[in-house]
Amino acid sequence: MKRRTTIAAFLAALCMPILAVAAEPPADSIYQLQAQLTDQSGRVSGLDVFRGEPVLISMFYASCPNACPTLIAAMRRLENRLEPAQRDRLRVLMISIDPKHDTPEKLGELAERHHADLQRWRFTRPEAADVRGIAAVLDIQYRELGDGEFNHSSIVTLLDREGRIVATTQQVLRADEEFLGKLRALIGAL
Repeated sequence: MKRRTTIAAFLAALCMPILAVAAEPPADSIYQLQAQLTDQSGRVSGLDVFRGEPVLISMFYASCPNACPTLIAAMRRLENRLEPAQRDRLRVLMISIDPKHDTPEKLGELAERHHADLQRWRFTRPEAADVRGIAAVLDIQYRELGDGEFNHSSIVTLLDREGRIVATTQQVLRADEEFLGKLRALIGAL
């Protein structure tokens, strides 16, 4: 009888993390937004692809000549300011505002051009109908210009493990020390 109790307790402990992840996200989580993303490898997931890890998230478009490369570089600078063990826990989710043109192939080329660690980074495209909703929850404004380019805000958002917004920054040309402090604190609390 004692052996059965021990095995049952062991199995229950094993299932706890699975049940926690499978549970509904908190009411203030952006993971409540049901959106389908396709990444640079053609894998399909939801916004919660990195649920359980801290996430830097932003929106971009692959053919952007100026702001988006600067935004990606800013995110790289942020992660490079972390200790290696902290960096290993951080995930980065980039979501396209131009799903019509940003195919998985183009997203893959962009990831390669930026030497992204694809274990921790995802370049994704949502369904066209989901772009506005995602932009709204991230407070990103954009509009398509006549020449196929976009005018858009460059905002980096930090999410906790459950998809709640912890901090945002618009400082992409220089380090935002307050944002970096919140990022370090969040990762350090894990």
